[in-house]
Amino acid sequence: MSSIELSIEDGLARLTLANPERKNALSTAMVAELIDALTALRRDPEVRALLLSGAGGAFCSGGDVGSMGGTPEAGAVRMRMTETNRLLAALADFDRPVVALVDGVAYGAGFSLALAADFVIASDRARFCMAFARIGLVPDLAASWLLPRLVGMQRAREILYSAREIGAAEAVQLGIALETHAGARAVARAEELARAVAQMSPPAFAMSKRLLARSFENDLASQLDAEAAAQAVALTSSYVKEASARFMRKEAPMYQWPTLRDD
Repeated sequence: MSSIELSIEDGLARLTLANPERKNALSTAMVAELIDALTALRRDPEVRALLLSGAGGAFCSGGDVGSMGGTPEAGAVRMRMTETNRLLAALADFDRPVVALVDGVAYGAGFSLALAADFVIASDRARFCMAFARIGLVPDLAASWLLPRLVGMQRAREILYSAREIGAAEAVQLGIALETHAGARAVARAEELARAVAQMSPPAFAMSKRLLARSFENDLASQLDAEAAAQAVALTSSYVKEASARFMRKEAPMYQWPTLRDD
């Protein structure tokens, strides 16, 4: 029985973690299914954006600790983490826009999955927590890499070492989530955003995403070179030609950020 749900409609892929009985905890089977799904979606040229969510009022409660048995051997843990890290890499490197809709808990590895998205829309009942320290574990699934880049090192230390819960409003304040909305409005806004960014130039988006991912490691000269190389490719695309022609004809643009309306 599958632990995920996947559908594609008008270029928007909806990928849902679907094990609500365990608050969508990442079991070995779910990790494998998610990797396969992301690989297939990346190969599909019709897919323009990805909306990631969880079923049953939870996003993801983290690793499925209940399925791990007693005290595991270090070698077995390393093998399992290597496979789970493939999931994080596949999501973080997905070359089309990824919007995570977080409703309910996003704990531990589930928090990391949300951080790997391009945008996070949180429902008003979303709860984020790096719970690792509560049970004597270290952050994983790139939490120690992703979190400081969003909130700064000092705040990342506090979030990781305190293992405290972060509500939706604070998540927006810290830059973990882009917006928070109540109930069904969060679902609608996440889809609205995903459909809008799906209209961006695919090569320009993919190259912009890579540039941003490398910006903390590159020096200024290297980043300028990378931007120049990417721009040379982007300017030759048919998308730029059509977008420029529309601009000259004073027609509606091919892409426009969705204006946020009052709830």
